[in-house]
Amino acid sequence: MGVLGEPPNIDGTRRRQPPPPTVPVEVGRVLQHRATRFSGVVTDFRDGGVEIEGASGDRRLFRLIDGGFSLGGQIVSVRMARPVVETTIKRTASGSIDTGPQKARVARASRIWVEGIHDAALVERVWGDDLRHEGVVVERLDGADDLLQRITDEQPGGGYRIGVLLDHLVPGSKEQRIADSVMAEHPDGVLIVGTPFIDIWEAIDPRRIGLSAWPKIPKGQPWKEGVCSVLGLGEPPDVWRQLLGSIRTYADLHPTLVGSVERLIDFVCE
Repeated sequence: MGVLGEPPNIDGTRRRQPPPPTVPVEVGRVLQHRATRFSGVVTDFRDGGVEIEGASGDRRLFRLIDGGFSLGGQIVSVRMARPVVETTIKRTASGSIDTGPQKARVARASRIWVEGIHDAALVERVWGDDLRHEGVVVERLDGADDLLQRITDEQPGGGYRIGVLLDHLVPGSKEQRIADSVMAEHPDGVLIVGTPFIDIWEAIDPRRIGLSAWPKIPKGQPWKEGVCSVLGLGEPPDVWRQLLGSIRTYADLHPTLVGSVERLIDFVCE
């Protein structure tokens, strides 16, 4: 007898299910560990396993077992992707293959919304070539407080999708409550993702401006102004210009931000 849902062969033996495919995965991809349902961004491959960072910033190391992971809804086995020889392939700042100058596509109806001017500038700096190629427009929210009303006014659905990038998207935060209410009202046409950081600056590798780590700023104090004051770096606009100009590729950003933006681009381009 075959198992339920799996018809036996003519001779009565069980049919063997094909093994799950083995997929090369790069740092920055979103991956789920099936047994624990822990999902997040791949940050490293070490000690015979893959390290995944969740939305709240906690990191876990999982053994590379066959069929132990889910990638884009598909059951897979995972291995570390081999590095590409950059002498033969030119890439954009986001890591995509650079096919040379191209005319921007006609803009899609779908949009990506980000919280402020610095978020928009950072996304343009790294993913600008990809967005122009796909015809995706990035728009500023200037704060997330009115997000539900703005989404409701837009009525996304069908071929019109809205992807939203939020800062400080952690359990219990105001931003998480806003995201939960929006997703409950609009489950099909909206995807909201983000980073656990208070400000988009914190998603940038501080070594780009000579720091070993971003300082801890007391709760209630403006984050950018606090950083500039503690480190004696000058005024926020001056520091931001230096910080943005120091970014070369996606590798200068925290994997959580990279994975979030990639998910939004995939979502609005489906």
